[in-house]
Amino acid sequence: MPDLRDLQPAVRTLAMPADTNPSGDIFGGWLLAQMDIAAGTVAFARAHGRVATVAVDGTAFHEPVLVGDIVSCYAEVVRVGRTSITMHVEAWAKRGRTGEELKVTEGRFTCVAIDEDRRPRPVPAE
Repeated sequence: MPDLRDLQPAVRTLAMPADTNPSGDIFGGWLLAQMDIAAGTVAFARAHGRVATVAVDGTAFHEPVLVGDIVSCYAEVVRVGRTSITMHVEAWAKRGRTGEELKVTEGRFTCVAIDEDRRPRPVPAE
Protein backbone atom coordinates (compact mmCIF):
# COMPACT_ATOMS: atom_id res chain seq x y z
CA MET A 1 0.00 0.00 0.00
CA PRO A 2 1.48 3.40 -0.94
CA ASP A 3 1.96 6.10 1.66
CA LEU A 4 -1.42 7.84 1.67
CA ARG A 5 0.20 10.94 3.13
CA ASP A 6 1.32 11.68 -0.44
CA LEU A 7 -2.37 12.56 -1.03
CA GLN A 8 -4.17 15.63 0.23
CA PRO A 9 -6.01 14.83 3.48
CA ALA A 10 -9.74 14.42 3.00
CA VAL A 11 -10.23 15.64 6.60
CA ARG A 12 -7.98 17.49 9.03
CA THR A 13 -9.13 18.45 12.52
CA LEU A 14 -7.94 19.10 16.05
CA ALA A 15 -8.70 16.56 18.80
CA MET A 16 -10.41 18.47 21.61
CA PRO A 17 -11.17 17.65 25.29
CA ALA A 18 -14.89 17.23 24.51
CA ASP A 19 -13.96 14.26 22.27
CA THR A 20 -12.44 12.15 25.06
CA ASN A 21 -13.56 8.88 26.59
CA PRO A 22 -13.61 8.34 30.39
CA SER A 23 -9.88 7.44 30.27
CA GLY A 24 -8.97 10.82 28.80
CA ASP A 25 -8.02 9.55 25.33
CA ILE A 26 -9.93 10.53 22.23
CA PHE A 27 -13.04 8.37 21.86
CA GLY A 28 -12.71 5.74 19.12
CA GLY A 29 -16.16 6.58 17.80
CA TRP A 30 -15.09 10.17 17.21
CA LEU A 31 -12.10 8.97 15.21
CA LEU A 32 -14.22 6.57 13.16
CA ALA A 33 -16.61 9.44 12.41
CA GLN A 34 -13.72 11.52 11.04
CA MET A 35 -12.62 8.58 8.90
CA ASP A 36 -16.18 8.09 7.65
CA ILE A 37 -16.34 11.76 6.64
CA ALA A 38 -13.07 11.31 4.74
CA ALA A 39 -14.36 8.19 2.98
CA GLY A 40 -17.64 9.90 2.15
CA THR A 41 -15.86 12.95 0.73
CA VAL A 42 -13.68 10.86 -1.57
CA ALA A 43 -16.58 8.57 -2.57
CA PHE A 44 -18.83 11.59 -3.29
CA ALA A 45 -16.22 12.98 -5.68
CA ARG A 46 -15.74 9.61 -7.43
CA ALA A 47 -19.49 8.89 -7.64
CA HIS A 48 -20.29 12.45 -8.80
CA GLY A 49 -22.99 12.70 -6.16
CA ARG A 50 -24.57 11.36 -3.05
CA VAL A 51 -23.24 8.26 -1.30
CA ALA A 52 -23.98 6.31 1.86
CA THR A 53 -21.55 4.25 3.93
CA VAL A 54 -22.63 0.61 3.98
CA ALA A 55 -19.62 -1.14 5.54
CA VAL A 56 -16.55 -0.54 7.67
CA ASP A 57 -14.22 -3.53 7.61
CA GLY A 58 -10.85 -4.41 9.05
CA THR A 59 -10.50 -1.37 11.26
CA ALA A 60 -7.37 -1.40 13.41
CA PHE A 61 -6.55 1.07 16.18
CA HIS A 62 -2.75 1.25 16.36
CA GLU A 63 -2.16 4.16 18.74
CA PRO A 64 -4.34 6.41 20.90
CA VAL A 65 -5.24 9.91 19.76
CA LEU A 66 -4.51 12.52 22.40
CA VAL A 67 -6.10 15.87 23.16
CA GLY A 68 -4.27 18.48 21.09
CA ASP A 69 -3.31 16.11 18.27
CA ILE A 70 -3.93 17.28 14.73
CA VAL A 71 -5.72 14.36 13.06
CA SER A 72 -5.51 13.95 9.29
CA CYS A 73 -7.54 11.32 7.44
CA TYR A 74 -6.49 10.10 4.01
CA ALA A 75 -8.67 7.97 1.73
CA GLU A 76 -7.76 6.12 -1.44
CA VAL A 77 -10.17 4.30 -3.72
CA VAL A 78 -9.17 0.64 -3.96
CA ARG A 79 -12.19 -0.77 -5.80
CA VAL A 80 -15.12 0.54 -7.81
CA GLY A 81 -18.07 -1.79 -8.32
CA ARG A 82 -21.31 -1.22 -10.19
CA THR A 83 -22.84 0.84 -7.37
CA SER A 84 -20.13 0.78 -4.70
CA ILE A 85 -16.79 2.37 -3.97
CA THR A 86 -14.35 0.82 -1.49
CA MET A 87 -11.59 2.88 0.07
CA HIS A 88 -8.62 2.33 2.32
CA VAL A 89 -8.67 5.07 4.96
CA GLU A 90 -5.83 5.98 7.29
CA ALA A 91 -5.88 8.39 10.21
CA TRP A 92 -2.59 10.02 11.22
CA ALA A 93 -1.98 12.10 14.32
CA LYS A 94 0.55 14.87 14.64
CA ARG A 95 1.29 15.11 18.33
CA GLY A 96 0.58 18.61 19.57
CA ARG A 97 3.49 18.68 21.99
CA THR A 98 6.25 16.96 20.01
CA GLY A 99 5.20 17.21 16.34
CA GLU A 100 5.70 13.44 15.96
CA GLU A 101 3.47 11.94 13.24
CA LEU A 102 2.09 8.42 13.51
CA LYS A 103 -0.57 6.29 11.93
CA VAL A 104 -3.23 5.80 14.60
CA THR A 105 -6.00 3.97 12.77
CA GLU A 106 -6.79 2.41 9.40
CA GLY A 107 -9.73 0.63 7.87
CA ARG A 108 -11.67 -0.25 4.78
CA PHE A 109 -14.84 1.75 4.08
CA THR A 110 -17.43 0.94 1.43
CA CYS A 111 -19.93 3.50 0.18
CA VAL A 112 -22.81 3.02 -2.24
CA ALA A 113 -23.82 5.69 -4.73
CA ILE A 114 -27.48 6.61 -4.17
CA ASP A 115 -30.10 8.59 -6.04
CA GLU A 116 -32.64 11.14 -4.80
CA ASP A 117 -34.80 8.32 -3.40
CA ARG A 118 -31.82 6.84 -1.52
CA ARG A 119 -31.74 3.84 -3.86
CA PRO A 120 -28.45 2.47 -5.23
CA ARG A 121 -27.40 3.91 -8.57
CA PRO A 122 -24.50 3.05 -10.89
CA VAL A 123 -21.15 4.71 -10.26
CA PRO A 124 -20.29 6.63 -13.42
CA ALA A 125 -17.20 5.72 -15.40
CA GLU A 126 -14.37 8.06 -14.51
